[in-house]
Amino acid sequence: MNYKYQEKNPSDSTGTNDHPYNIDSVSQNGRNDSPDEFDKHISSCKPKPQWKIARQRFLRRRITAILSGCTVLLLLVFLIHNFRLDSGKPVPLLNKDWVTISLLPENQYSRPGIQIEQINAVVVHYVGNPGTTAEENRSYFAGLATSGDAYASSHFIIGLDGEILQCVPMDEVAYCSNNRNYDTISIECCHPGEDGAFTSETYSSLIRLLRTLCQMYHLTEEDILRHYDVSGKSCPLYYVEHENAWEQLKIDVFS
Repeated sequence: MNYKYQEKNPSDSTGTNDHPYNIDSVSQNGRNDSPDEFDKHISSCKPKPQWKIARQRFLRRRITAILSGCTVLLLLVFLIHNFRLDSGKPVPLLNKDWVTISLLPENQYSRPGIQIEQINAVVVHYVGNPGTTAEENRSYFAGLATSGDAYASSHFIIGLDGEILQCVPMDEVAYCSNNRNYDTISIECCHPGEDGAFTSETYSSLIRLLRTLCQMYHLTEEDILRHYDVSGKSCPLYYVEHENAWEQLKIDVFS
């Protein structure tokens, strides 16, 4: 586009200093920018080269990967820390001067190390081997680790003289009470004869142990069970055949 203008006569005495209007001095956006400034403005509006876009994407992915790695690392540290805390928890033992701690070695046949989440009852048994001692029955359970002859154990064994052995921690499963292994504590009692009757010493220790466990786990009379009540097996034999004796036993615990 051309703009016409009329030149002033140099001899014009008006004294005005008018100059022609130059289209090149006006930018496309209406600003009075120089051509160099206008070119810079145009170049800044151009799309970024593909290599710059690819580089930005690579950097974003790298940062995301680093952040994800840090998150995973922190999670692992947290889990390891908690595992160490859990492994440092004390083993639930009945630390009484009338209880001997004699834990079985961990093994799949008599002490699998499976945790019990909640104790809901105590199950009473008899060993079924007249005249055997608490230590002999404990040795049998321990020997299963190598023989693998059976899955059997008990949390406690009460001997003929009233001695009490704890063989399994109270928060671990013992293989003694069938489908109630996972929410009960089991007590095996030695007996001198085939009828399964306990000696007075065994009976007194059983009452004492049951009373203590019921207080610890807030159990009632209904939570003291015979193996018979769980599976129908005649165990403990004397207290299956003499219901009155069993009812009296539970009365003695809470008297």
